[in-house]
Parts: sequence; C-alpha cells; structure tokens
Amino acid sequence: LHMGKTMKEDLTVVAKSIKQLYPPEFNVFSIYAELYHNYFASQAKKNAESHLEDKDIYLLLSWVHNFYPKEMRKDHALAMELDKVKLGSLLPSSLSKELEKKYLDSEEVTVKTSLSRCLDKEIQRWKEDKEPEKLNGHFQSELLGILVIQSIYSGQKRAEDISKAMGEELSRRLLKGLPAFLRSYRDAFEDFKEKSKKHTYYKPILIANINNCWNFREYTEKYMAEKDDSKADILSTLTDIENSGFDVLLQQLFAQLKPMYKKFTENKWDSSNEIMNEIIKTTSKHISDFQTLKDPFYHAIVEKIHARLVKEYIVRLLKRKVSLKTPAQQQTLAQHISKNAADLEAFCTSNGSQATWLNSALPKLAEIIRLQDLGAIKIEVATLATSYPDIRKRHLEAFLHIKANLSRSELKSILGYLADSTASTQPRAPLFSNINVS
Repeated sequence: LHMGKTMKEDLTVVAKSIKQLYPPEFNVFSIYAELYHNYFASQAKKNAESHLEDKDIYLLLSWVHNFYPKEMRKDHALAMELDKVKLGSLLPSSLSKELEKKYLDSEEVTVKTSLSRCLDKEIQRWKEDKEPEKLNGHFQSELLGILVIQSIYSGQKRAEDISKAMGEELSRRLLKGLPAFLRSYRDAFEDFKEKSKKHTYYKPILIANINNCWNFREYTEKYMAEKDDSKADILSTLTDIENSGFDVLLQQLFAQLKPMYKKFTENKWDSSNEIMNEIIKTTSKHISDFQTLKDPFYHAIVEKIHARLVKEYIVRLLKRKVSLKTPAQQQTLAQHISKNAADLEAFCTSNGSQATWLNSALPKLAEIIRLQDLGAIKIEVATLATSYPDIRKRHLEAFLHIKANLSRSELKSILGYLADSTASTQPRAPLFSNINVS
C-alpha cells in the first residue's frame, strides 16, 4: 500500500511538474515510471517467493490483477502517460500462475469445508427436533437453504474480484464438487427420514429440506452451462430429495383415501357424490399443511395429489365390479362419473393444481359409458388414446366390462381400434401406465 501510494503520488508530480523541465527526447516520465515499476515488481516477486498465508496470496494477486493495472495505472492523471510506457505485470507469468493455483486450491478446500460444516450442524439441528425457521411463511433451513449457497457464491465472488478468469475457474471447481455434497445431503436426509418419524417437527423439517432444494436449483440453473455433466447430476439428486420428501408427506393422506375409494364399487356408485365429498374434505385438510412449501413445490405436491385422485378413481372403474346391461343404467353411471370429475377438477384447480392434462380423463371415460353407437364409442376411444397414449388394451378391456350389452365382436372391434391409435406415441406424463389391471 505504501509503495503503491508513493508511486502514484510521485509519478503524478513527474507528469504535472517535472516532465516539462526536460527536453521531450529525455522521456523523463518513462524513466521514472520504469524505475518505480521495476522496484515495485522486485518487491512483489520477493514476497511471492516467500512463504505466504492464504490472505497474503489473495492480496498479492489482487495487486497483480486488479489494483496495480486498473486503479493505479488507469488513474486519470497518469493513464495517458502510462499507456505510452510498456511496464508489464508486477509478477512473471509463471510465478503469477503458481500463486493463482495455490489460491484456488486453498479456496476450494475452504468452501468445501464450510459446506461440510453446514451439513453437520444441520444434521445436529434435526436431531434436536427444533422447528425450522420460516421465511415469508415457508419453512427453511438457514444453514442449507442460504449459507451453503452464500459460501459458494462468496468464494466465487472473491476469486472474481481478483480476475474474471479466476472467478470462472473457481466456480467450475465448486460446481463440479457440488454433486458430491448434495449426495451426502441426500443420504443424511434419507437417514433422518427413516429414523426420526416420531419427532414433533418431523413434517416441518421434511418441508424445510424440500424448500432448500429451490436455492440449489436456482444457483445451478444460473451458473452452470446446459452441457456441463455435473448439472444433470445435481438436478437429479435434488429431484431425489424432493420426491423422497413428497412421498412421506403424502403417505398418510393416500392411506386414508384408499378405503374411501373402495366405497365407489362397494356401493356401485349409488352414493358417489357423498364419497367424493368425503375424499375432497379429507384431502383439503392435508393440503392446508403444505402451504409452508415454497410455491413451485406446493404446486408440484398438489399436482401429485391431483394425479393420484384421478388415478384411484380410474382404478375403481377398472375393477370389473360393476356390469350394467341397459343403456339407462349406463347413462346414470356416466352422470355420476361426470359430476365426480367436475367436483374433483374444481377442487384441485382451486387449490393450485396446474395439471390440466388430467381433467379430460374421467369425462372421456364417462362419455364412453354413455354412448351406445359403436362408431361413436370408437371415436371417443380414439380421442381418449390421443390424450392418454399410455392406455393399453388391458385397461380398456377391464373398463368396458361395465358395458355388459356389448357383444364379443363389438368389444373386439373397439379394442382393435385402440391398438391402432396408440402405436408409438409416448405420454408426456403417465396415467394409465401406473395402473395395474388384475
């Protein structure tokens, strides 16, 4: 600092007051600048070759890449004169690169150690069964949700303050090491999930950990190139954590719903409106607990619920428990299904589900039950298969058991039409492929 300040002040005096006292061919400013630079560079080299602490390496590199070339030599009083003098860097390239490597290696270890410490502290908090912090109404972990990203970002920013190239290199290293950290996080989360089910704040802690994934996702999307191999690894691990948390949060709800859905076939859909109301009421109580999830995860879990509610309804329709011989009976059942479908759609949509692709499944099935003309049934089957290309013959055959007035040849004709219309299309999201037909 003293040398830098002296050099800057003295050269300013040379530029403003001394230079003009000599003939131009003497190049007085250049001579002074080179002498000052050579002395400064010799001292920098001497320091670089001695044993330096990490903070000293950082400061020396800051002078080499930042303070000296940008602040001193670009000073408005000196820039024009110094541009004419080829002074070079404060350190030889080989020595500068050696220091850069030392700094990057050290910073990488520092950040990784910080990340590991954050995870250890977080695991300890889980064991203490404390309610997680809330931010804007959402549970989160300050250690994993904020401090880990801050550690990575701060390390990257410190390196970037030396030079853009160093910032990019450290960022690459840290992001390359992030998958291993997240796998450790996932393993610790799985361990907690299995061993701590009786904790008072079990669910809030699960929710906080799901929410943590959002910060990692945002950081990864912002700083990693699509082609980077680590990116897919990171996002896959985050998805594992999220889905693992969702599965536990939904276990109790789905277990409660199963016997309710059985009532549809037990009562042959006679009291389907009451059953659907019971399903919606039960689901609504659980959804209110999920408001502490961050918005993207709240929407994701509501869509999982939406898909499960539709799927379980279809499962009951495929159970071969109901067989109706007259068009009037089929018309009544179709009306029940249409009403249930409308109530289900209204409930899920009002609670934030954006899974609109699910909304036509039950109405289309209801229409197939209602229709009596063979050609019209085939057309409706074709539109159903277009919307849900994972439907297979075994699903349709089990469903058509409801229409007991179809002859064997009519049934074969309809099933053959389905096979043609679902040749090779892949579903954007599975519905029927998740349904086993007994």
